[in-house]
Amino acid sequence: MFVGGGGAPLAAIALGRNHKEEAEKILGTGVVILTIISVFLTITVFVFKKPLLYMFGASNSTYQYANTYTSIYLLGTLFVQFALGLNLFITCQGQSTIAMTSVLIGAITNIILDPILIFGFHLGVSGAAIATVLSQALSAAFVMHFLISKKSVIQIKRKCLKMDFEIAKKIVSLGVSSFVMQVTESAILIVFNTGLLRYGGDIYVGAMTIMQSVMQLVIVPIQGFTQGVQPIISYNYGAGRFDRVKEVMKLSLRVTFGTTFCYYVLVLFIPHLFAGVFTPNGELIALVSKLLPIFMGGLWLFGIQMSAQMFFVGTGQARKSLFIALLRKVFILIPLALLLPHFLGVIGIFYSEPIADLISATTSGVLLFFSLRRLNEL
Repeated sequence: MFVGGGGAPLAAIALGRNHKEEAEKILGTGVVILTIISVFLTITVFVFKKPLLYMFGASNSTYQYANTYTSIYLLGTLFVQFALGLNLFITCQGQSTIAMTSVLIGAITNIILDPILIFGFHLGVSGAAIATVLSQALSAAFVMHFLISKKSVIQIKRKCLKMDFEIAKKIVSLGVSSFVMQVTESAILIVFNTGLLRYGGDIYVGAMTIMQSVMQLVIVPIQGFTQGVQPIISYNYGAGRFDRVKEVMKLSLRVTFGTTFCYYVLVLFIPHLFAGVFTPNGELIALVSKLLPIFMGGLWLFGIQMSAQMFFVGTGQARKSLFIALLRKVFILIPLALLLPHFLGVIGIFYSEPIADLISATTSGVLLFFSLRRLNEL
C-alpha cells in the first residue's frame, strides 16, 4: 500500500496528461522500492519474530503454531509485495478485470491447496503457510507477466528499474496515507488484544477477532470498489476533466454510503447470524451478538470516509489523505481504547470503535465537501 497506494495514482495522473514515459519511470521506481522493502521486512521480522508474535496476541500455548506459520510465510514476502503493490498499477490503467484475475488466482489457489496440504499431506499449520506462499507466488508471477507484456499500457522496462529519488519522494509523500491506514491496523490490534486480555480474558479476544472479521466482509469489497474508482478520478483529474471527477465522486458516495448503511442495519437486527458464521460456540455467539451492534455503531457513516480517502489519494492531495488516515486510528481510536476501559471496563474498548468512526467520517465528509466545491473554481 505504501508503494502502490502512492505510485499508482501518480502513474494514472501522468497517463491523463499523456506522459507515458513518466508513468513508466514511476512504475520502475516502485518495483525497486518494493524489492528493498521485501528484503528489509524479511530480515527484520525474522530477527524480532518472537517478541512481535507475542505483541500481536500469541501465548505460550499458541506460539509454536504462530512461529511455524510466520517462518514459512516470510519466505514469500517478495511475492506479497509484488502481487499487492504492483496490482494497483494494473488498476490505474483501467484494467480492472486483469487486476481482479490476479487476486482470484491467489485466492482460489490458496483455497484448493489448503485442505490438500493441511489434511492430505498432514502438514497442519506448515501446510497452510506453504499454500499461502505458493498462491502468492502465482499471483505475483501473473502481475509481473502482464506488466512486462505489450498488453500493459505502461510496462516494466529495464532502463526504468532504478531508484529515481525525486519520483520516490513523490510516491512516499502520497503513499504514506495508505501505508498509515494499514500499519495502524497492527497498532490497533496490539492495543485491543492487550486491553481485552487485561479487562476481559480470552473470550473477549475471540469475540473481537470475530467482529473484526464481520467488519472486513463489508470493508474489503468497498476498498476494492474505491480502488477501482481511484484511477478514474486520477486520470480525469490529470486531464482537467473536473466535471467527470465530481460525477464519479457522487456515484462513489452513493455506493459506499448505501452499502455500509444497509450492512449496519443487518448487523443491528441479526447479529447472531453473523457470529454463527465464525464459531459454533454458544457462549461466544451470545457475546458477539451483544457487542457487535455496539462495535459497528459507526459503520453506517464510514463509507463517506472511504470515498474521501480515495478522492484525496487519487487527486494527489497527500496532506489531507494523511490527516484522514491518522485522525481515526492514531488521534482518536487508540487513545480511546486505552482510556475508556478505565471507566467502563472491557466494554469501553468496543465503544472506542464507533466513536472514532463517527468523528473521522464526519470530518472527512466536511473536507471532501469543500474540496469538491473548489473544483468549480479550477
